[in-house]
Amino acid sequence: MNTVAVVDYGMGNLRSVVKALEHEAPAGTRVLLTDSPGDIAAAERVVFPGQGAARDCMAALIARGLDAVLREVAASRPFLGICMGMQVLVDYSEENGGTPCLGILPGTVRFFGTDLRDAGSGDRLKIPHMGWNQVHQEGAHPLWRDIPQDSRFYFVHSYHLEAGDPALVAATTEYGIRFTSAIAKDNIFAIQCHPEKSAAAGLTLLRNFMRWDGQPQS
Repeated sequence: MNTVAVVDYGMGNLRSVVKALEHEAPAGTRVLLTDSPGDIAAAERVVFPGQGAARDCMAALIARGLDAVLREVAASRPFLGICMGMQVLVDYSEENGGTPCLGILPGTVRFFGTDLRDAGSGDRLKIPHMGWNQVHQEGAHPLWRDIPQDSRFYFVHSYHLEAGDPALVAATTEYGIRFTSAIAKDNIFAIQCHPEKSAAAGLTLLRNFMRWDGQPQS
């Protein structure tokens, strides 16, 4: 039986992620919510969701001994980061006065700012960026299969990722600025929005991940 490990580091209700993955899982697949490094290391696929603050996330990962196993599995099998699970993959977050992150991919997480304006109307935009917004695919990827360009996904965040390598950028979104809303490299794909809350487009992305072999052009 193939196992998809959903990383549980004690922050947030992950029930909706697990249920969405179970809904899209091929027959013979087990979705396992776990904080066990051994279970995560043994899984064929890993999903790393998250919410909250970067400093709290990193502290919880380190306290549970999950930081090392996440670096291990992110180098070796299909790996999906969601929301905070995308942001802490990079080097550093400005949140909480500055937080070193996992450093799996190059990049920095930056605050949107207090005077973010709509490019058309000039109206001030609310922070956090919360609600539905378009995701513009910046190139082909197996996880975009059957998802129309500029589909709408659900976001909740006050910080955005700035990729350290433009080749990592898999999607962008407009909210006062054009920011990176998905990154991808080799067997890693990570997205800022919540696919489990994003209706048909989000479920399609999760379905694609559950069938992905970890090759960027499979």
